[in-house]
Amino acid sequence: MGSMGVAGEEVQPRSYWRWSKQDFLPEESFQSWSTYRTALSQTGYRFKNRLISRSDDNNEIGELPKRSENDMKRCLTWWDLIWFGFGSVIGAGIFVLTGQETHDHAGPAIVLSYVASGVSAMLSVFCYTEFSVEVPVAGGAFAYLRIELGDFIAFITAGNILLEGFVGSAAVARSWTSYFTSLLNRPSNSLRIHTNLTEGFNLLDPIAVAVLTIAATIAMISTRKTSYLNWIASIVNNVVILFVIIAAFIHANPSNMKPFFPFGAKGVFQAAAIVYFAYGGFDNIATMAEETKNPSRDIPIGLIGSMSIITVIYCLMAVSLPMMQKYTDIDPNAAYSVAFQSVGMTWAKYLVALGALKGMTTVLLVGTLGQARYITHIARAHMIPPWFALVHPKTGTPINATLLIVIPSGCLALFSSLNVLAGLLSVSTLFIFMMMAVALLVRRDFGLLGTKSQWLGWLCRDSSSLVLWDFGNGSIFTPTEVTKSLGGSTGSLVAILVNCNKHFSYGLSGS
Repeated sequence: MGSMGVAGEEVQPRSYWRWSKQDFLPEESFQSWSTYRTALSQTGYRFKNRLISRSDDNNEIGELPKRSENDMKRCLTWWDLIWFGFGSVIGAGIFVLTGQETHDHAGPAIVLSYVASGVSAMLSVFCYTEFSVEVPVAGGAFAYLRIELGDFIAFITAGNILLEGFVGSAAVARSWTSYFTSLLNRPSNSLRIHTNLTEGFNLLDPIAVAVLTIAATIAMISTRKTSYLNWIASIVNNVVILFVIIAAFIHANPSNMKPFFPFGAKGVFQAAAIVYFAYGGFDNIATMAEETKNPSRDIPIGLIGSMSIITVIYCLMAVSLPMMQKYTDIDPNAAYSVAFQSVGMTWAKYLVALGALKGMTTVLLVGTLGQARYITHIARAHMIPPWFALVHPKTGTPINATLLIVIPSGCLALFSSLNVLAGLLSVSTLFIFMMMAVALLVRRDFGLLGTKSQWLGWLCRDSSSLVLWDFGNGSIFTPTEVTKSLGGSTGSLVAILVNCNKHFSYGLSGS
């Protein structure tokens, strides 16, 4: 039944599938050529206005969600969020990065690298948790930065989020094909179509496109059903990881752990900067606040609980590998498979491939879910057409936003190889994490330290954070390996600064 209009006439709800000008260009400046010319002549003023304008909590929580026309269904609990955390974070990275960094940089001390990265990641988790409890909306980092640092920073962040969504999904889908062929005991490119295109774009991957499409379809049908499927896949993945850990300890040789620091402390922290990316993906949990029954309770439990367990799992994996095989003998490209072969468990390589495959499946599922909610809120703010903000009345999911993720990602996954995609990811991820830390500094202390008598602490603290941010982002002009090292360490420093900043600033201001 439609609702009643002002004159007593029944007003039928608008169709979800519509393509009007108002859905793509709703602003007044696009209503006619005259208004467009007027707006164009005011570009400088408008840019200056948006450069310094900020949103607020009430607008993000109360007003913007109305632009989706329908509410997302509140169907998630802390239990669902913990499993979404597992699904979003635990992918193939733990199987790949552990072997590479143990062999190349850290040796048996790789476990300390995972501890350092885990602590750093947890500090970022605290930033996201604090924001998501106070601003429980689907926009995640975009909404938080729009409130604290303004529209311009939020606009840059939106571009990074879109880049991360498109490229990240495509990269995981391409990796899925590689591990699937490994499970079938075939060469990694055997299921790809060879063409005469430029190197790096000449191996078409229709399987990656199919996997992306299936994940997106499930995410569009129902958040609750996606959660159930994520449970199943994550349980299988965790069982495989548990088997790997137990089997590795059964075949452990403690003498393999000597020397423990073959590359010194420098190697430990170099490895920590790389394995930090195995903890990525937790930010997707914050985007599900609108679908969580009790955000103030469930999100902290889901985020902090899942990341705590994941850190323990990663550290156990990191200890087990060099105990099973001498770090100098580890194969950087297939560490666990070759290690199991060395102790007579050749068949275990199929379990490793299955675990990685299941991990990437859940990463795709939860990643699609989270990125679609980012896009929904970006569209609510009219930084992209508001058509992408619409929530379907029956499914309670943002179908249009999900399509915006899967179509470009599918095109990238079809044509682009992993080495082309991987170089684009790390900088955008670190940019968002570091800006989140700066935003939390502003949120905590801007009101407290905005008076003249307290300017010194605010100035010193935030200048320090901006210098660190500058240093990290300057690394985009350096080679890939250096970028990862600089970015990872800078991200850790900013996160630590955020969580210590109150004591520092109060001391300087005499509070």
